[in-house]
Amino acid sequence: MSRLKLTLASLTAALGAALSLPVAGDMPMQHSGPMAVMPSAADAKLIESAMQAAPAKVSANAAVVAIEADGSMRTVRAGSNGFTCMADNPATPGPDPMCMDASAMEWAGAWIAHKAPPAGKIGFMYMLSGGTDASNTDPYAVVPTADNHWIQTGPHVMIVGAEPSFYDMYPKSATPDTSVPYVMWAGTPYQHLMIPIK
Repeated sequence: MSRLKLTLASLTAALGAALSLPVAGDMPMQHSGPMAVMPSAADAKLIESAMQAAPAKVSANAAVVAIEADGSMRTVRAGSNGFTCMADNPATPGPDPMCMDASAMEWAGAWIAHKAPPAGKIGFMYMLSGGTDASNTDPYAVVPTADNHWIQTGPHVMIVGAEPSFYDMYPKSATPDTSVPYVMWAGTPYQHLMIPIK
């Protein structure tokens, strides 16, 4: 998000649209067999990129969505396991495909809307290709400044929406060691656990 390296405007529009879509598990499955509709070459590339965000057993059955030029979101491929994946954003440096469960999508929507995250809904998000350049202290910073503790991370997963006591078990430094689990945006309603995997 800004930490996923999408522009704040495009992410706001994309998640707003995504949250109005059916949960991936409720979406109709694509037809298979002789009547199957093959994706266009462009959509095939989007699917390939999005699937890099999560383990193959997750991404294979996840919905894939794409952010259009106007900021709206289009379902490229329906899913059946409750996860939604997005392809790398070519406008940002480095790879940043992501894949999140329904609770993480709700959490992200609350963050974008400046609302309290839904209570009692722990979400999980994959970013196995890496892709976080963000302030570790300001959920809405979009560029580095002298005092917003800008960081870069590699491949990781995130746990969002947990109780504050859960995050109290992990480091909350403004300038964290990103090679070990740490809390991003500590002390805000959007604090979450960043877990490096390499």
